[in-house]
Amino acid sequence: MADRFSNGNVGNDDGGLGPDPMVSGYDPTNKGFYNGGDLSGLLDKIDYIQGLGTTSIWLTPSFKNKAVQTEDKSAGYHGYWVTDFTQIDPHLGTNDELKALIDEAHSRGMKVYFDIITNHTADVIGYEEGARKAYVSKDAEPYKTAAGEEFDDRDYARSKDFPALDPATSFPYTPVLDPGEADLKVPSWLNDPALYHNRGNTTFVGEDSYYGDFFGLDDLFTEHPTVVDGMEEIYKSWIGEFGVDGFRIDTMKHVDNEFWQEFGPEVLRYAKEQGKDEFFMFGEVFDTTKSFTSQFTTRNQMQAVLDFPFQDAARNFASKSKDTRTLETFFAGDDWYTDADSNVYQLPTFLGNHDMGRIGSFIAEDNPGASDAEQLARDQLAHELMYFSRGNPVIYYGDEQGFTGPGGDQDARQTLFASQVPEYLNDDLLGTDATHATDNFNPGHPLYSKISQLAALTKEHPALRDGAHQHRYASDGPGIYAFSRTDSKDQREYVVALNNSGQAQTAEVPTYIAKRSYTRLYGEAPEEAKTSADGKLTVTVPPLSAVVYQSSGRIPHSKEAPAVVLQEPVPAPADNGRIKVTADVGGTSFYEVTFEAKTADGGWAPIGTDDTAPYQVFDDVAALEAGTALEYRATVLDNGGHTATSQSRRAVVPAPVLTMQKPEEGSSVQGSVELSAIADPEKASHVVTFERSVAGGEWTAVGSDDSSPVYSVVDDLAALELADDTPVQYRGIMTGPGFSVVSEPRTVRVGEAPQPDSVTVAGSLNVQMGCAEWDPACAQAMMTLDPADKIWRLTVDLPAGQYSYKAALNGGWDEDYGAGGVRGGADITLDHPGGPVTFRYDNSTHLLSALYSSQQPQAVSVAGSVGLALGCADNWLPECEKAQLTLDPADLVWKLSVAKLAPGPYEFKAALNRSWKENYGAGGVPNGANVAFTHDGGPVTFRYDHFTHLITAN
Repeated sequence: MADRFSNGNVGNDDGGLGPDPMVSGYDPTNKGFYNGGDLSGLLDKIDYIQGLGTTSIWLTPSFKNKAVQTEDKSAGYHGYWVTDFTQIDPHLGTNDELKALIDEAHSRGMKVYFDIITNHTADVIGYEEGARKAYVSKDAEPYKTAAGEEFDDRDYARSKDFPALDPATSFPYTPVLDPGEADLKVPSWLNDPALYHNRGNTTFVGEDSYYGDFFGLDDLFTEHPTVVDGMEEIYKSWIGEFGVDGFRIDTMKHVDNEFWQEFGPEVLRYAKEQGKDEFFMFGEVFDTTKSFTSQFTTRNQMQAVLDFPFQDAARNFASKSKDTRTLETFFAGDDWYTDADSNVYQLPTFLGNHDMGRIGSFIAEDNPGASDAEQLARDQLAHELMYFSRGNPVIYYGDEQGFTGPGGDQDARQTLFASQVPEYLNDDLLGTDATHATDNFNPGHPLYSKISQLAALTKEHPALRDGAHQHRYASDGPGIYAFSRTDSKDQREYVVALNNSGQAQTAEVPTYIAKRSYTRLYGEAPEEAKTSADGKLTVTVPPLSAVVYQSSGRIPHSKEAPAVVLQEPVPAPADNGRIKVTADVGGTSFYEVTFEAKTADGGWAPIGTDDTAPYQVFDDVAALEAGTALEYRATVLDNGGHTATSQSRRAVVPAPVLTMQKPEEGSSVQGSVELSAIADPEKASHVVTFERSVAGGEWTAVGSDDSSPVYSVVDDLAALELADDTPVQYRGIMTGPGFSVVSEPRTVRVGEAPQPDSVTVAGSLNVQMGCAEWDPACAQAMMTLDPADKIWRLTVDLPAGQYSYKAALNGGWDEDYGAGGVRGGADITLDHPGGPVTFRYDNSTHLLSALYSSQQPQAVSVAGSVGLALGCADNWLPECEKAQLTLDPADLVWKLSVAKLAPGPYEFKAALNRSWKENYGAGGVPNGANVAFTHDGGPVTFRYDHFTHLITAN
């Protein structure tokens, strides 16, 4: 992060914008503002960088940013609020200084990677309806062409026939630009508000994770060909004119697949035209599920993604001393990334980063009572695992100096030069008595020395960087995890053994070679060891450390290729768009197995090569129609150059799987019930029809939806007048070429859901509340039930950072709900800008959400026939002051209490921002029917919840 590395030129600290921090963004005492680092400083310190063993420098975004976004009370020092994609941010230097840095790096044999953004720009676009609005789904308000016709953008992604759009009528919110910022963005096409999604703020899950604004940042319409072409041209120019060697791509999972399928191959093609045969792109997919993260390197044709699953596994192993078999399971899933032109070895691995936090902070958090020596040893162990295992290791600046910090985001962005930020001055660094009050460019720091040593060793022995990674041994519980690395040409085996326990451990590690001497290259262990007759190497590893042995010669050549038999290909259990193809190979030597596939009218084509047992690939067939006939075979290559090919096995492309998301199984429902489903694999051509069965009766149609990627309709149970406790089932049906599928039904019951005894926001944020991480009994994280609307709420003030959490019921983990309200579901993520946040849990849907006051409208009124009774000049006046509700900051519910309202029947709606442009009626429906209310006279409170858009009176 250039702003936080080294300040080589104090003359550019304020970016030429003057001394006011709220204009220039420069305040070296504030962790959320520019601190002064620049490209000149990077160039000055390039010897320090190279001395670490660095072969490439990855810069966080360096384009010109909106210096300050007043709503966020922070500055664009991080680079993610871009206004000009053609210019280096003046706080960091000039385009010429970037060119000088790249040229110097190239002269040293180093590469320079740019962190790039395609998902969003700075927050420039506002909405007529108010700032930073809540997300509006495509089902609630579809996109409209300039002619007013509804359409689904996914039907036109990557198409030059994308419909013309009108900013005034095509979007759920009406985009507006401040006259002074109408031409702010560069290139000029970025100033067209019709090239943005304009749907309001994302919650980072479901449909809105693709279409929503990140805390108001203008979310680009990446399905639009103008955006695709424009982004390609922007980034081609940095390759052609400046010689950038690769890209780290921000927020990749929040951009549609079709964008990457066009962008990746085109940019790579251009780079190779410029002579950059090793040009490399890797995306940020913040997820720890390999079946998901791998889709971007297989289905979406990108070269690599950041290995977030590795980060999680490495922390569990080195910092938490988890059972070493978890590493065995982790590496066994590497085949998800194997396809014809990429594999897991290309993935950049890392231990912490600028968003989630540093490895030093995780170790301090996981081992609060440990000595500095133990914490340092765990840090070194994590780096040993990263350097010796498969992948491309990434060091986050400052980790080599033992930086820690209390969390992610701003709390993980300390300066390497002397800091003036009070929060940073309180950090306790690992392995040193130094503080952030002085420069920290110490090549003698034990972590700098360790990383330099690891880099030098892997440079001298390339197999430790690029060789096949073969699992060898995992202890029962904490202890030794061992693997071998073998180069396919050199055929020399390296055995790596790591111990994550507090005591020395001994293990018999299987190898490829019997009765062979192995020489120690690294660690504290005997210099020589010999394998037994059955090929096992006995190793003893000191606590929290690693040893590496090298075989004295090549693996003996096989005399003939082993037998290879293909198992029956089956749909992959975690990705129905892929087929798992596995080969059983006889023998115990080093082999490479290449898998091939063909359709009935095609020839054999390679789909991937695996060099570690078990030998398998996950063939991506999502683009093919269900029922398409396939054929697979496998060819094994032994280390003597012999080959053998299996008999082929047949398979067919499976039908898509349709899964209901809402309502939650076993939940209680009343009135309007939202039904939703997703398809695997997803295609824009899918149409889902929803059906209902009452009390075991016939299935009847509720409605259908063709708007991907989430299909949803709303069922009005109130019209059926069902008795409480009546069972109702819902299901989805989808028919297409070669398939007709029905989802598993979801059963719900009519009536009010019984409330739990307690609800806790349990997660990584509990530490900030004064409890242990993921503590379901944390009193400070327990929510309060509002009896008026049966919603549980909790408002807390949290530091900026990225958090994970769930709803834990009744003080334990027997019942918990994650993303999408799924019981036992995935963690919910919160990318928090810092400050108050209100959590909201609805036990009828089990949805737990985080809300901000910045997402609220500017005003809410109860507009209707109640107006005169409230003292307004007339009924149905949304601008009437006496009808305005007030936002309660404790629960983010709008309220208006009236001491005495005359008896009678009334009708009303929620009118936002003192007009009828945005209003919500019965059931929270936009422009919906009036809410009917009969009052007996006396006090009444009107309440409006902007999350559901429901307005009530009681």
